[in-house]
Amino acid sequence: MSKKLICLLSAIALTAAISCNQTKEIGDSLERAEPSAELSAAMDRYYAALDTAQGVTMHSIMVMQHGKVLAERWFNGWTPDSLHIMYSVSKTFTATAVGLAIEDGKLALTDKVISFFPDKLPEQVSDNLAAMTVWDLLTMSCGHDVDHTFDAMRKEGGNALSGANSQNAEFDWVKDFLAYPVEHKPGTFYCYNSIATLMLSAIVQKVTGENVFSYLQPRLFEPLHISGIHWSETADGINHGGWGLFLKTEDMAKMGQLFLNNGVWNGKQLIPAGWIAEASKKQIYSLPAGIREEELAARNITKANSDLVQGYGYQMWRSRHNGYRADGAMGQFILIFPDKDVVIACTANSRVAQKELDLIFDNILSVL
Repeated sequence: MSKKLICLLSAIALTAAISCNQTKEIGDSLERAEPSAELSAAMDRYYAALDTAQGVTMHSIMVMQHGKVLAERWFNGWTPDSLHIMYSVSKTFTATAVGLAIEDGKLALTDKVISFFPDKLPEQVSDNLAAMTVWDLLTMSCGHDVDHTFDAMRKEGGNALSGANSQNAEFDWVKDFLAYPVEHKPGTFYCYNSIATLMLSAIVQKVTGENVFSYLQPRLFEPLHISGIHWSETADGINHGGWGLFLKTEDMAKMGQLFLNNGVWNGKQLIPAGWIAEASKKQIYSLPAGIREEELAARNITKANSDLVQGYGYQMWRSRHNGYRADGAMGQFILIFPDKDVVIACTANSRVAQKELDLIFDNILSVL
């Protein structure tokens, strides 16, 4: 082979390699690395513990540290390509859309909720309803004494938590929310309230002209290479916000890593670092859904043993071990621990979500 031909072929190979390197980004697939012997042993202990854990049924777990996946497994017929319902993990994505809309100058934390829906207000607007802000919705402190989400679902007649689109075009979620009594001064009383997150979704749609799913596509999902996913909607096209998003486990881990990176992905600031800081810190005290503060002692729920009373941010929970998380019913979690540079994503169908967390903390987080 002539020297000239060899040089030509080498140049072609080099060009192809450069082209490949330019098109492959971190977000295509998270980088994998071999776990330490200590972590491998810890994962084996964790898997063994699952066999006897009452009320914990795992579907997947992915463990990341320093930006690399060190351990991953799927259970009970679930696979890396399976889309899994997120339940309230959806809330973190809705709050992120709110943060991006604020960054875009479309709204502010102090904006009054009633200002977005003047045509849907009840005949009598109470002082508390008039005072309710975007911040109050984000922090689950809109002033309702109880969560009205399931009452609204009953009136609509659907099964919204299944991730199905709403079919009842006569039911107006926004109007229904605004009609409920606001017993407490907004911003002073924590009550976990999924319909409040639907209101955030409706507000984003009102100010941007797009539903949350569409709004996040170019700003979040496409840069993270998250595709083929689904988010359920009301009959008038509002994403349910507080529930209804379906993701793969690796998609969840990417979102966790983005938060751990203070909103930076592939060198680009996707989410303002200031928003990440505010969303992930304690904005208000927190309680388990449906439980009042005076019931905690009788139920033996304390800061030492429960991750539901560590405080609440913007649609995210504070966790023990100086972490924070996106948290969905039946054990869907994106766990973020900045001190350890760790992200853990998991899906499940667990009846005892706290036990699911304890198994992770005791067997995995403790060795990282």
